[in-house]
Amino acid sequence: MSTVDPDAASGPSLTGDATDADLATITRNSSVYVYEAPVRLWHWINALAILVLCVTGYLIGSPPPTMIIAEATHQFVFGYIRFAHFAAGMIMTVGFFGRIYWAFVGNSHARQMFKLPLLNGKWWREVWGEAKWYMFMEKKPKKYVGHNPLAQIAMFFFMTVGMSFMIVTGFALYSEGVGRDGILDTIFGPALDFVGGSQAMHSIHHLGMWAIVVFIIIHIYAAVREDIMSRQSVVSTMISGTRTFKDDDPN
Repeated sequence: MSTVDPDAASGPSLTGDATDADLATITRNSSVYVYEAPVRLWHWINALAILVLCVTGYLIGSPPPTMIIAEATHQFVFGYIRFAHFAAGMIMTVGFFGRIYWAFVGNSHARQMFKLPLLNGKWWREVWGEAKWYMFMEKKPKKYVGHNPLAQIAMFFFMTVGMSFMIVTGFALYSEGVGRDGILDTIFGPALDFVGGSQAMHSIHHLGMWAIVVFIIIHIYAAVREDIMSRQSVVSTMISGTRTFKDDDPN
């Protein structure tokens, strides 16, 4: 295998042990800045908040068989669990409103999870193409700068719609604990009456949690799978903001 002399090469060069294949890789790979810093920051803070919410939410709905670890007057374990749940929920809510704001002032990719181009025939064909790729019925995936169409659908329904649902149902339950006739009760109280009371709302909110858990499992699987098998970076893109493509084929 031949090597590249960095002094003699007319094009881009690497260190002295670089091969022709290494140099060809430089010319093939291309990168596009996709996710701005506020989007990436929201993603990781939101992921941590959701993790805390799921763990504490499960414990609130299904408490351990015993919490006797000290005298009742010297322990506040369940209170801490509830506090962590409420704090994480408020962080997620503030972050979600910040994410909505950035959809207006950020780049076009910041708006993808808030809208679906349902009237675009090409988009629907690409949805089907991605579905076949995930089902191992397609040998070569398409290249996308932002979310692929199937991921866009998942983000819209589980993040935009799903988080809105969890925020409304969560604050409706929280408003009951804060007390009637407060501002939270004025805003979210009618939701309790609509579903038939707090017990029904608890059940709905709990089911929403399990839907989020399912989404997290699929999301992590798809991200790692695409990072390995697709033609562009995925996981590192949400760290650096840059999408790196593995080949120069535009198709």
